[in-house]
Amino acid sequence: MDLDFTPDERAFRDEVRAWLADHVPTEPRPHGDGPDSREFDLAWQRAQYDGGWAGISWPAEFGGRGLSTIQQLIWYEEYASADAPWIGACFVGINHGGPTLIARADDEQKSFHLPRILRGDVVWCQGFSEPEAGSDLANIKTRAVVDGDELVVTGQKIWTSFANMADYQELLLRTDPESSRHKGLTWVICDMSAPGITTRPISTLDRGAEFCEVFYDEVRIPISNVVGDIGDGWSVAMSTLSLERGTGFMAEIIDTTKTIDDLIELARHRTGPDGRRPLIADDEYARRLAALKAEITTLRSMAYRAISRNRRAGQPGPEGSMLRLGYGNLLQSMARLAMDMLGTDALVYIDRFRSGGWSGMWLRSFASGMGGGTFEIQRNIIGERVLGLPRDRS
Repeated sequence: MDLDFTPDERAFRDEVRAWLADHVPTEPRPHGDGPDSREFDLAWQRAQYDGGWAGISWPAEFGGRGLSTIQQLIWYEEYASADAPWIGACFVGINHGGPTLIARADDEQKSFHLPRILRGDVVWCQGFSEPEAGSDLANIKTRAVVDGDELVVTGQKIWTSFANMADYQELLLRTDPESSRHKGLTWVICDMSAPGITTRPISTLDRGAEFCEVFYDEVRIPISNVVGDIGDGWSVAMSTLSLERGTGFMAEIIDTTKTIDDLIELARHRTGPDGRRPLIADDEYARRLAALKAEITTLRSMAYRAISRNRRAGQPGPEGSMLRLGYGNLLQSMARLAMDMLGTDALVYIDRFRSGGWSGMWLRSFASGMGGGTFEIQRNIIGERVLGLPRDRS
């Protein structure tokens, strides 16, 4: 693993830092998951595109800059340092929908969709989980029947992030009615305006509604929207999940470094439990803060290693689950510590973390144990595919 930055990479960092200093929005992202937040997210994505900073490691022929993943990492680091906004509704398209298309789609699909994602023209959502198929994704039952040059889709998805504002969806379907588990699945691009789609937002603890359930009543999708081959959807979905569990979280890992630094600074100025000294002087709080700092430093080192590996292998591997598991545990520990430090003040204390403050971060942290596969699923993947342990037959 090479951790040294070249002179060109250091010059690139200076260029990134200067552009962000001049262009990061001064107004906060609107709270919630409605039209205002969609408009804000897409406008900021378009500003990055117009400035030449969208899709840094994406192929140049599809609107990206064709630069290295190391330069993409530098962008993430400077983005966090500049307190730039959360990616919001653009998350699915930028972090794993688009990269999955780059890895597995045909040229026509890439040419149509990738520039629109980078320009901030569209929002994507993910249609994987179902009421009986969350972490056990191979149990999905939403079915598609081939009818001429179309797929006719019937079923339900749930926990579909940003479905209430999405234009397109990465949708995993069962196209072989005789199949079970990993076989007979197909990954398709679904136009969310197609007749027969009903979307219902699910209100969450932090008063958001980005999670939705989506119903499909004989929805017709052109077979030309299939990514990969019919019946090969599990392989394509694993490409998506490798990104979601690994490199798709690198920006969050780097941003969390800044959030932990903010928490440490808060501890320097907030009175501790003895009523006299700052929180940072209390041994228990100092220990917990130091543990967070050590854990995020480890995760960042793992992120560097993953990038180094991906440069050689060409695609993410199961090691991404190590990042996903570590990040989820860290986020929950950090949120719990913030609530302990602030007490009831956390209900009104607003900081840089999106628009919900520390209490919003705490409420959202519960989802980190489920999104992209539960902690238990991540441990199984690490045990079986990284450590080579026997398969869990329970």
